[in-house]
Amino acid sequence: MQKAEKEKVIAELTDRLKSADALIVADYRGLTNSQLASLRVELLNHGAKLSVVKNTLTRRAAEAAGADALLALLEGPTAIAFVEADGNPVAVAKALTDAARDTKILTLRGGVLSGNPISGSDIESLAKLPPLDVLKAQLVGVIVAPLSQLVAVLNAPLQNLVGLIDARITQLGGVDAAADESPAAEAPAEEVVAEVAVAEEAVAGDAAAAEVAAKEPAAETVAEASTDDVAEAADEPAAEAETETPEA
Repeated sequence: MQKAEKEKVIAELTDRLKSADALIVADYRGLTNSQLASLRVELLNHGAKLSVVKNTLTRRAAEAAGADALLALLEGPTAIAFVEADGNPVAVAKALTDAARDTKILTLRGGVLSGNPISGSDIESLAKLPPLDVLKAQLVGVIVAPLSQLVAVLNAPLQNLVGLIDARITQLGGVDAAADESPAAEAPAEEVVAEVAVAEEAVAGDAAAAEVAAKEPAAETVAEASTDDVAEAADEPAAEAETETPEA
């Protein structure tokens, strides 16, 4: 490889190291070309590019990009999966872990995630994480949960106040309803009082009639007695006259 070509490769590697959100280094020694090609296609589906480069050129690019954590991983035949900013590091780690398990040849050395070095075991742990969408949803849930609790705490006094106001309104509504119903309630009472008065008058009238009726026989008796007395008084002189007549 000519010097100009080497410089071009180093420049490209430097740019990729700077722009990559994560990278995973693997020892591909023993893999066939078809296996490497299949792995490249699989990683492209998850936003990563698999490149096989010489360690000498990669070291120079890592030094230029300030990726010092990568230098310790450049031993033996090296394949690097560059995860782009829009890629899925979890899916890439899972694809590489599955390839290492299936081929029994590919070996994961480590990598760099968000500027921090990770080991081969860290890559396996990363592969066991849920998909990125699920992780985002869980993260949102963790962030939103305290906010929801805070909102609930802040709303609790307001809800209590609203409850008290509703109860007071209901109470006032009951009083008004009772006030509205009181004339209707008084009307039957007045009618009852009137009926009682009428009944009392009727009873009084009956009593007066009974008293008058009771007195009437006595008047008749007095009248009869007076008539009898007059008759007797009329009869007495006649008797006396009859008695005196024989003497003459």
